[in-house]
Amino acid sequence: MSVISIIGSGFSGISAAAYLSKAGHQVHVFEKNATAGGRARQMATENGYVFDMGPSWYWMPGVFEKFFADFNSQVSDFYQLTLLNPSFDVVYGEADVLSVPSHYEALCALFESIETGSAARLNQFMEEAEFKYKTGMDQLVYKPGLSWSEFLDMDLIKGAFRLQVFSSFSKHVRKFFKNPKLIALMEFPVLFLGAMPQDTPALYSLMNYAGLKLGTWYPQGGFGKVIDGMKAVAEKNGAIFHFNAAVQNIQVQNNLVSAIQVNNELFHCDGIIASADYNHVEEKLLPPAYRNYSESYWEKKTFAPSCLIFYLGIQKQVQKLHHHTLFFDEDLALHAQEIYKTPKWPAKPLFYVCCPSKSDDAVAPEGHENIFILMPIAPGLQDSEEMREKYFEIIMKRLEKYCGENISSSIDYKKSYCVDDFISDYHSYKGNAYGLANTLMQTAILKPKMINKKIANLFYAGQLTVPGPGVPPSLISGKISAQLLTTYLQKHHEAII
Repeated sequence: MSVISIIGSGFSGISAAAYLSKAGHQVHVFEKNATAGGRARQMATENGYVFDMGPSWYWMPGVFEKFFADFNSQVSDFYQLTLLNPSFDVVYGEADVLSVPSHYEALCALFESIETGSAARLNQFMEEAEFKYKTGMDQLVYKPGLSWSEFLDMDLIKGAFRLQVFSSFSKHVRKFFKNPKLIALMEFPVLFLGAMPQDTPALYSLMNYAGLKLGTWYPQGGFGKVIDGMKAVAEKNGAIFHFNAAVQNIQVQNNLVSAIQVNNELFHCDGIIASADYNHVEEKLLPPAYRNYSESYWEKKTFAPSCLIFYLGIQKQVQKLHHHTLFFDEDLALHAQEIYKTPKWPAKPLFYVCCPSKSDDAVAPEGHENIFILMPIAPGLQDSEEMREKYFEIIMKRLEKYCGENISSSIDYKKSYCVDDFISDYHSYKGNAYGLANTLMQTAILKPKMINKKIANLFYAGQLTVPGPGVPPSLISGKISAQLLTTYLQKHHEAII
């Protein structure tokens, strides 16, 4: 039995722990924070609110089902899913709102009501997106991204043109739709991927299929229940979780990791999966001679946004809000420019509001609302309490105008979260929230490698390596890294014998 150390207990770390413990290894997960989940941690307040601190969109349900099926379980063993209807609202103006229905036939009718002929074009768009989704989820995302040879598969080669890896997502959308509302709706999902639509490969129309065709779901109790379920699977197979256990350094002997130092104590191990921030692991935990990448490498990379987040408890119900609301009532192109091209605090920000208490009585006291507000910003911006408050006032003014009621006077819990918190809590590079952007030059084998090139038994997982940012990709990343480490250990064991 080999002893494995995993650094970090986000989706990728817990996933890796589950697979490695199932394979018979003794697995220890070291988490610097007090609870599991990484960015998907939950925060419970004394006055009865339960906030998901990060992810709030449950897309690609098949990825979660596949994970639990690998352990002879199913999603319903751990949490119940609700299909949201509407999936989400898009606010273009005070009286200009698009409610996106969960049923595809109703979505087609909605498109047709906005732009004549668009229902048929939506069907064509979705047929292409479905091919990309099924090819991507069945063949692409589970590849470790170590060599181009991984993609020398005849089916993939034949389908390469249809995958549109080298086409612009923005141009692709505009081939089908002319109405600016429909364009904004179709471009919205790639904002999660961390790049402007024109810089994102058209391959990622698979996200439209995931969000608009497969539906937007909500796990009752919040994303913390997903983390609890995954952690339970790992623990059932023997994985041990250590909290308030920040890793101080990685010990290397003869080009192999031999131990990690945690709270001034050494833990010996036969292999490590680093699912914490990749840059932090290299810059702070490894000696310079064993790093894959220099600081200049990271400086040149395109990172997904950071965020300014507000967690609000409201002492009344807010009538007009649904579960998910996107405020696109300002210029999307300008805000994107201020994130990716000329990084600065936005002049007229777009933002997102999640109100899970509309779907879940457990996350707020009776008659109250749980509200999560997120405004994407460029990573690395100067963070201050004054700046947070400035944008809080801007956002609340627009939210209250849209809802037609005063909300601020009913706030009985408020907490902000921004760049400095991402750095403090997750050692996040420049305070990014979502990892590396999925641009063409940062796709597949062009992402930071999952293997350490100088240390045979050190592997990386999470949103800064393959497959990329987002909850399902991070969960998959843990599985891939576990397979790589298991293969190494098997070969190493055979060599010893």
